[in-house]
Amino acid sequence: MRFYRYATRNGMARTLLLSAAAAVAMAGLMAEAATSKPQDAKAAQTSAEPDPGQKKFEANCSRCHDAPESFSPRIAGTIVRHMRVRALLSAQDEKDILRFLAP
Repeated sequence: MRFYRYATRNGMARTLLLSAAAAVAMAGLMAEAATSKPQDAKAAQTSAEPDPGQKKFEANCSRCHDAPESFSPRIAGTIVRHMRVRALLSAQDEKDILRFLAP
C-alpha cells in the first residue's frame, strides 16, 4: 500500500511539472508569435490593407454570398462574368474580383 501512495504522489507531481513546463513553453511561443514582424515589406503592406478585389467583393458580392475557399480560374471567370451583368459591375471591378477569387 505504501508503494502505491508513493508512486501515485510522484506520478501526479511529475504530471503537474510537465504540464506547467508545457504551459510556459506555449505562452513563450504565443508571445513570440504576437510580437514578430513580417520580414517582407510587401507582406506588411498586404496585411495592412486588403486588395482591391477583396474590397469590391465585400462591397458588392458579400451581401448575398460568402467568400469561397477557392475556385478554379475557369469557374471563377464564368461566375464573375455572370454576376457582372446581374450586379452591374464595371470591367475593372470584374477583373479585381476575379483576381481575388482565383489568384
